[in-house]
Amino acid sequence: MGTPDERSESEPAEPERVAVTPAAAELLRTLTAKHGPLMFHQSGGCCDGSSPMCYGRGEFRTGGSDVLLGELEIDGVAEPVPFWMSSAQFALWSHTHLTVDVVEGRGSGFSLEAPEGVRFLIRSRLVGS
Repeated sequence: MGTPDERSESEPAEPERVAVTPAAAELLRTLTAKHGPLMFHQSGGCCDGSSPMCYGRGEFRTGGSDVLLGELEIDGVAEPVPFWMSSAQFALWSHTHLTVDVVEGRGSGFSLEAPEGVRFLIRSRLVGS
């Protein structure tokens, strides 16, 4: 299968791989107002316990070993929020749909939501279920 732009009309669309809850969308609006355009990178589970890390766009450098899972369209946020993951982790999670949520608690010191007293987390399910 080609990229979405290269696919013929007879080829099925790629399944949506990442979404946000209303609570996460509200926090993303707040963080965008404070920090400008945002991005996520799903960490691999070392020091931050495999948490979705939220950064100002360009504050985390992605490369050839990262996969863009999707771009989150948030009402009230002008630019989509790209969601990245390492290709090694994507190989393990390739059959999973991710939903970004937010809960009270201590987040990582590097993720933008940490000073808000909340943290982003991932809720997952198998693609198609």
